[in-house]
Amino acid sequence: QVSLVESGGGLVQAGGSLRLSCAASGGTFSRFAMGWFRQIQGKEREFVASISRGGGTTNYGDSVKGRFTISRDNAKNTVFLQMNSLKPEDTAVYYCNLLDGWVSTDYWGQGTQVTVSS
Repeated sequence: QVSLVESGGGLVQAGGSLRLSCAASGGTFSRFAMGWFRQIQGKEREFVASISRGGGTTNYGDSVKGRFTISRDNAKNTVFLQMNSLKPEDTAVYYCNLLDGWVSTDYWGQGTQVTVSS
C-alpha cells in the first residue's frame, strides 16, 4: 500500500517562498509520475504541477508557471515543490498524488496547509 506524506507548509508573506516535500513509501516510487494539486476551501482540487518518472518532463498549471518548480529525488522517494513569489491566492491545502501515466490516482497524502498573507 502506497503512503504519501506531505510537509513544508506554513505561513509566509506575499513574495516569499516555501518548499514542500512529499515522501512516498510502500511502492516503487521511480515507476510513477507524481503530481501536486491544491484545494482552496469551497472549491475543487486544482492541478499545480506534475513530473515524469525520471524527472525529465514537467508540467505546470497556468497560475503557477514561472513561479513554482517541481522536482524529485528517486533515491529518497521524495517529490518537491519549490514555490517562489507566493501570492495570497496561492493559499490552499497542497496535496501530492501518485499518477498513473499522467492521470491522478486514489493515492493522496493528507495535505499540507500553505497560507500566504498580503
